[in-house]
Amino acid sequence: MDELSKKLNQYFAGRVVRKDLTKKIKEGANVPVYVLEYLLGMYCATDDEEGIREGVETVKRILADNFVRPDEAEKVKSKIREIGKYTVIDKVGVKLNEKKDVYEAEFSNLGIKGVAISPTYVKQYEKLLCGGIWCIIKMDYYYDEEAKGTSPFNISNLTPIQMPNLDMEEIFNGRKNFTKDEWIDVLLRSIGMEPTRLENPVKWHLLARMIPLVENNYNLCELGPRGTGKSHVYKEISPNSILVSGGQTTVANLFYNMASRQIGLVGLWDCVAFDEVAGITFKDKDGIQIMKDYMASGSFARGKEEKNASASMVFVGNINQSVDVLLKTSHLFEPFPEAMANDSAFFDRMHYYVPGWEIPKMRPEFFTDEYGFITDYISEFMREMRKRSFSDALDKYFLLGNNLNQRDVIAVRKTVSGLVKLIYPNGEFTKDDIEEILRYALIGRRRVKEQLKKIGGMEFYDVYFSYIDNETMAEEFVSVPEQGGGKIIPEGMGKPGHLYTVARGKSGIIGTYKIETQVISGNGKFEKTGLGSDREAKESIETAFRYFRANSKNISGSISITTKDYLMHVQDINGVGMTSELALAAFVALCSGALGKPPQSQLVVLGSLSIGGTITKVEELANVLQVCFDSGAKKVLIPMSSAVDIPTVPPELFAKFQISFYQSPEDAVFKALGVE
Repeated sequence: MDELSKKLNQYFAGRVVRKDLTKKIKEGANVPVYVLEYLLGMYCATDDEEGIREGVETVKRILADNFVRPDEAEKVKSKIREIGKYTVIDKVGVKLNEKKDVYEAEFSNLGIKGVAISPTYVKQYEKLLCGGIWCIIKMDYYYDEEAKGTSPFNISNLTPIQMPNLDMEEIFNGRKNFTKDEWIDVLLRSIGMEPTRLENPVKWHLLARMIPLVENNYNLCELGPRGTGKSHVYKEISPNSILVSGGQTTVANLFYNMASRQIGLVGLWDCVAFDEVAGITFKDKDGIQIMKDYMASGSFARGKEEKNASASMVFVGNINQSVDVLLKTSHLFEPFPEAMANDSAFFDRMHYYVPGWEIPKMRPEFFTDEYGFITDYISEFMREMRKRSFSDALDKYFLLGNNLNQRDVIAVRKTVSGLVKLIYPNGEFTKDDIEEILRYALIGRRRVKEQLKKIGGMEFYDVYFSYIDNETMAEEFVSVPEQGGGKIIPEGMGKPGHLYTVARGKSGIIGTYKIETQVISGNGKFEKTGLGSDREAKESIETAFRYFRANSKNISGSISITTKDYLMHVQDINGVGMTSELALAAFVALCSGALGKPPQSQLVVLGSLSIGGTITKVEELANVLQVCFDSGAKKVLIPMSSAVDIPTVPPELFAKFQISFYQSPEDAVFKALGVE
C-alpha cells in the first residue's frame, strides 16, 4: 500500500475501495460498478490481506445468492412465496399513488410493481423518487384474499446500495490534507487509472473527460484512435450519465416527446454522451438545429413551450487517419457525419476538444491496483458540484485577450469552472493554480477555433488567444501543437513545372491545388490527368495550353511546342473538389516546365485567365490569403486588378507574405520564375 492509499484510508475511511478487487469480480458479475464497490467498501475496507480475501468471498456469495438476474425473476418470486422471507439486490423506484394515498415501489429486474413501501424510507432516501436506486431489500410474502388489488409482496427492510446522501463538508475538509498532484492522482484512481504510469498532459486530458459530469451544459468533443477508453467514464463510472451507442436517435428520445409530454434524455441525465460520432443520425430533419439551439443556450422549443435542461453533451469518436494527414487534407472534425462536418455553427458551440491522439491505448498496466474513492461516492460528489460555480475564479487574477469573442469566453470560463470543481472543490487555490487551468482551457478552445477557421474561413480568423495578468498587465499567448495544420507547401526550391495555386473548389470551400508538368520529347501532344469528369476544370487547363501555344514566343524563343509532349497532372490537396480557376497557374507551370526553370520557393500564384489573355481578379481575397498562409506559402503572386481588395485583408495576415503584383500572364511567368 503506497503513501497515497494510506492517506486516503486515513481521511476517507469507509469511502474508499481497492480497485483491483472491482476488476476481479466485475469480470464475473454483470452488475454496475457502483453496486459492486459499495459492497466491497462494506466488506473489504481493511488493509489486512486475510480480511480482504474473506470480504471478497462474502461479496461474491451475496451477489450469487441475492442479485436478481432478469431471467431468474420468476424463480426468486417463488422463493419469496415458499420461504416467506428472502433478501434481494435490485433497483427500486417509488411513485406516489395519489388515488390510494400510498407510496408504491417498482422492482426493475424482479419485474413487480405496486408494492407498498413505508413513507419513512421515502423521506430518508429521496433518490427513490428520482429514477430509483439500487438497494438490498428484505422481502416477505403475505396473501390476503380480502385485500384485492394490493400486492402480496411486502418490504420489511430496505438499505440503499448507492449513497443516499453525501456530506460535502467531509470532502472539503478531507481535500485540505492532499496536495494538488496527490488529489489529481486520487481522482484518476477513483475512475480506475494508475496515475504513476501516465504523463502529466495525459492526466489533464483524463480530468477533462470528467468536466461534463461536474459542469452543467458543457459540450465536449474527443476524437482519437480506438482503445483509448473514450467512453469508459460515461458508461461505467457514473450512474448519472448515459451513453447513446451507435449514434441513432430521435428528437423525442433526446429532447421532448410531444405525444407523451415527457422530457427526453437531456432532462433525465447529467450527461449525454454520443459514442461513434460518425454514426449520429436524427430521424427528424430538425434534429441538428434543435441540438444546436440546446448546446448554445441550454433550452429548446418544442410545440408551444420552451424547455430547459442542464445535461452536458459529449461527442466521442474515432479518427481513422493520422492527425498529420487530417490536418493537411481537411480538419479535425472530419469524422462527424456529413450533416455536421462542415457546419461551423455547430462546432462553434463546442467548449473543448480533447486531443484523443495524445492519450495512450489502454493496457493492463494503466489500470490501478491501489485505493480510490468508491465510484458512487465520487459520482455523487460530482453531481453535488453541479450546483456550484467557479466561472468567475479567473477574474481575480486575469483578464482574457481581445481575440476571444463571447462564445470563446463562455467556453473558457466553463472549462476553468469545471476543472476548479474537480481539483479545488473547497475553493482554495492560488494564482499559479488558476493560470495552469486557464492555459489548459484556452488551448482546448483554440483547437476548436483553428478548425473552425479551416471550415468557415475569415469569419474565424481571430484565433490568437491570450490572457492578461491583472497586476503586471503582461499578455501571454497560448498556442496549439497542431497550429497551421502541417505545411502543404514544402520549403526549398521545387521542380520545374511544379506550382501551387489556391482557389474555390466545387464544394464551395477554398482549397490548395498542386499542378505538376512534365515535358518530354514528342510531337506537340498535350495530356491532362487528375481532373476526373469536371468539365469546367478541363476547359480551364485547355485554355492555358492554347494560350501557351499562341504566346510562348513572347516568353522565350527557346520554347518548342512541336518537338515536345506536355503532360499535366492537377492534385486537389484538400479534397474540396476541382476548381475552374486553373488557367493562369497552369500557363505559368507550362512555361516553367518548358524552360526547365523552377518557380520561386513556397510560392502561390493566384488569379485566372481567359482565352484572350484577360486576367480575372481574385474573389474573397482575405479568405484566399488565409488558406495560403495555412498551407505554408511565403510568397504570393496577385493580379493587379485585386489591389483594390487589399483593405479587406487584416493587416497581421497581409504582413505574413512577400506579395508581388502582375499585369499580364507573361509578367506573371517572369515574376514567378524570378526573372527580372
